Amino acid sequence: MTGKTRDRDLGMDRPINRRDFLNGVGLSIGATVIAREGFAAQPAAAHPSSQEAFLAQGMTPQDSRYYPPGLTGMRGDHPGSFETAHAKRDGESWEGAQDTGERYDVVVVGAGMSGLAAAYFFRKSMPGTSVLILDNHDDFGGHAKRNEFMHGDRRLIAYGGTQEIESPESYTLEGKTLLHDIGIRATHALAENRRLYTALGLQPGVFFDKETFGADRLLIGDPDSEPSPEFLAKAPLSERAKHDFFRLYSERRDYLPGLTQEQKIERLRKTSYRDYLLNVVQVQPEVAAYFQTHMHGWPASGGGADSTSAWTAFRIGNVPGFAGLGLQSPPESWVPDPGVNLHFPDGNAGVARLLVRWLNPKALPGTSMEDSVTTPVNYAVLDDASDQVRIRLNSTVVRALHKGEIGRAREVDITYLRGGKPYRVLAGTCVMACNNAMIPYLCPEIPQQQKDALHMAVRLPLVYTNVLLRNWRAFHKLGIWSVESPGGFYHTFELDYPISVGTYQCPRTPDDPMIVHMERVVLKPGLTARDQARAGRAELLQTPFETFERETRDQLARTLVDGGFDPARDIEAITVNRWPHGYAAGQNSLFDPDWSDEELPWIVGRKRFGRIAIANSDSAATCLTQAAIDQAHRAVQELLTDVIRRQFRFPYSEKV
Repeated sequence: MTGKTRDRDLGMDRPINRRDFLNGVGLSIGATVIAREGFAAQPAAAHPSSQEAFLAQGMTPQDSRYYPPGLTGMRGDHPGSFETAHAKRDGESWEGAQDTGERYDVVVVGAGMSGLAAAYFFRKSMPGTSVLILDNHDDFGGHAKRNEFMHGDRRLIAYGGTQEIESPESYTLEGKTLLHDIGIRATHALAENRRLYTALGLQPGVFFDKETFGADRLLIGDPDSEPSPEFLAKAPLSERAKHDFFRLYSERRDYLPGLTQEQKIERLRKTSYRDYLLNVVQVQPEVAAYFQTHMHGWPASGGGADSTSAWTAFRIGNVPGFAGLGLQSPPESWVPDPGVNLHFPDGNAGVARLLVRWLNPKALPGTSMEDSVTTPVNYAVLDDASDQVRIRLNSTVVRALHKGEIGRAREVDITYLRGGKPYRVLAGTCVMACNNAMIPYLCPEIPQQQKDALHMAVRLPLVYTNVLLRNWRAFHKLGIWSVESPGGFYHTFELDYPISVGTYQCPRTPDDPMIVHMERVVLKPGLTARDQARAGRAELLQTPFETFERETRDQLARTLVDGGFDPARDIEAITVNRWPHGYAAGQNSLFDPDWSDEELPWIVGRKRFGRIAIANSDSAATCLTQAAIDQAHRAVQELLTDVIRRQFRFPYSEKV
């Protein structure tokens, strides 16, 4: 079969929500434009997703057609959101910035979860303060990204980034208070569950691909549990590999005899899980390949088996090989209390939207958590000159400097680019709630030791792709709701969470349209963890939308072929949420020294300097939303001590 024939079979020539291409990078074209006044679709119109394309058409948040959640194609860190930052990193500077004449009590850099939370904490502590939030994306929320799709006159909502509120009962008092103040309640409707799918008899599955395992084969079985004899009998594995699987799960053998518990822990900390399997447990390479991507979606790891320590793998608890070591499993630091996880249809974009409502009620009309789900944001009022809290999108900060000596300065001078032009605003204080690794380029006054620490904040690159299917009969026929693909382009994909809130109703029958969520972590095995992420990021930024579309169609087609799935017929839209700077990561015992608490890079890097404080989940070295909120609270408190409050003379300005 030729490449052109295969592309035709995959539906690469079919008119889904169409995409354009610019310099090999996808710019998406949304098929529908969504009115702010309600949830009815207006007539179809070209609606590009990138900042550059928005501006090229004269489309700003004040335009009635401006509605980023309704865009398909390349989203996440979309074209236009990162180029200015990369140019700044590479030494470009912008002089002659136009003075806006604006002055604020605080300017927050970054409208992600931590930036929005910082604005909340400032306003709650000092209601009279004026706040400007600057963000480089065309939408607020950072990694909490909302994707919307239209199937006829039916709207489907999906998450394109941060997935859910992990264990809200484990949140700090400040985090719980924030959730309460913005109206979030732990209702049954939001509780993470798959009851709809299990009631239909659907189960998890595993897809073995021919490139890695010699044959394409879909098997029913939970990849987090011991494989059944039937599963192993059908798996395209050698007999020795099947035997290794059996003993990994069933034998209680001490693979580290003669070592004390402390010595075993230290050995596991300095051994990758892959090396542990191959060299200590001595399994076949096929078995190690099966587990290579198994921990990609876990907050405590996110990396591959070759860059995750065996100790971390043991602590995560969803991989085998440790039952006979006699180790006590420690309490997990990344999920202190399992509790109930809360999932909005758009993931934690629902939290970001409610934070925006608290900061500016005009932007998201309504009174309840439930009505927020289906109420569209009025982007035209986010940056209203009559408001004390303003959110300015498509605005990349390139410099933040104290006006005068740091210890005596009374203002921070902030330059940002919007539409290719530099502008200046002044602030009494500044919270850098952006990617921490970028701060040394934006704030040259920071001490070199702190800059070095901030540069250590290297995030794992990942992709969340959402695919709108006209129905999910193939999943139902095959008896599956999720698939793990150890060698696939995407390491996992699954039917979207069956969450119904307020008037929003999730798909309930296999004949309904459905969103399939697909995940890919882009790493380069064989390097150190940070270098794997850097190499993966470079690859991700160079991968055009066309490649993602082809791989998406191919993987779904090969996995679901026996269910009657036809990618050319069944796929209606594709949104690729590209996150080159994805999971915030912490210490890796395989590659990092054993730092003391005072030496931890994120502790050193987040130190306040003058009127500038640092937030973001990078400051806690974990990708959890509660960390982003807690770091926002810490940063704001550093600026609002009694001494600092007197020095800054809040409120700094009258209503702007």
